[in-house]
Amino acid sequence: MTNDVDRAGAPEGVHAMVARDRMSEAARRLRDTYAITPGLPFVQREFGFYSLERWAEQGMPADVPRNELFGYSPRAEVGLGGLGWCEAPFLPAFEEKVIEDRGEHELVQDASGRHVLCFKGRRSGFMPEYVDHPVKDRRTWEEHCKWRLDPADERRYADLESKMQQRYPAIAEGMLVTQGLVGGYMVLRSLIGPSELMYLLHDDPELIHDCMRTWLAVAEAVTARHQQYVTFDQLFIAEDICFNHGLLISPDMMREFLFPYYRQLIASVKSRQLDRSRHLYFQVDTDGDARAAIPLYRELGMDVMSPFEVASGCDVVEIGRRYPDLVMSGGVDKRILAESTAAIDRMVDRIFPAMQARGGYIPTCDHGVPEEVPYAHYLHYRKRALEFA
Repeated sequence: MTNDVDRAGAPEGVHAMVARDRMSEAARRLRDTYAITPGLPFVQREFGFYSLERWAEQGMPADVPRNELFGYSPRAEVGLGGLGWCEAPFLPAFEEKVIEDRGEHELVQDASGRHVLCFKGRRSGFMPEYVDHPVKDRRTWEEHCKWRLDPADERRYADLESKMQQRYPAIAEGMLVTQGLVGGYMVLRSLIGPSELMYLLHDDPELIHDCMRTWLAVAEAVTARHQQYVTFDQLFIAEDICFNHGLLISPDMMREFLFPYYRQLIASVKSRQLDRSRHLYFQVDTDGDARAAIPLYRELGMDVMSPFEVASGCDVVEIGRRYPDLVMSGGVDKRILAESTAAIDRMVDRIFPAMQARGGYIPTCDHGVPEEVPYAHYLHYRKRALEFA
């Protein structure tokens, strides 16, 4: 699909970069961070939260916006979806329903067709147990899932022009346009399960390739539609391909089953850009020990990574020295936030001056802030972080 739709009403920032003096301060700051500008004050934001209910009990005011309460930077990105995040972009989604009552727990079918064991009445804020996944072989793939990933289903594009026009004022301020999508490993894991996937990679590689061809077809179709209206600044994949000791699949498997599809998507997105001079940042998000993944994804041109889980061995100061051209986000140890204000001070004093001098770093917790972090500790951390704002 070519970008042949007339967009005469498109603002500055679509067909050419917004002039710097017409960008919002937040947009300039984020773009300068992505340019790895040494000494730049940090963009202030957070990865996410699992702690808000507990903090409300500890005195967090309900009537103060979090941006104001914690001193976060104004918005500087325009997010585009439609391609999933931690799960496949099924249309229609599976019916969510309780399969079995197990007393304090319940086994539910989620929107991705997985059978998930949860605390009764609470399906978020913790890591559930994944009991079953929808794809076991070619029959179950085609019967239960493949048809839900039809790129030609026009429901994927409902009210698209209106949705894009709503984003134009932010784009005219120079905000980064980020297309998010579920990564190849993440979608395979969601469909098949992490353990079962290892067997199918060996026993039925053609099935895996069919899953990936289907993923690519949806990603190509949706990004092509979006690119009729906007120029992307960033392609951001949720991958989670690492655990606490490194990669979950081998580099050879990554190069065989994932990278050809990534290369094709990245090349296609670049070829469709309305502003061909725009650099397309490629960001990868993975939990666990990501160190072995960095050189692999750099083969694809990765230039941004997050969130650098400290408990798995990721030290942003060390990694930042090894890869001076890598934009980094994360690296704030959730365990330290829970420990004490003195421990928070030691962490901040070790990481923040070094990373500010380097540039290209956005501090956030290395995953959603857990409920074990006291509200008072987080306020202390935010006070320290704002010293670098």
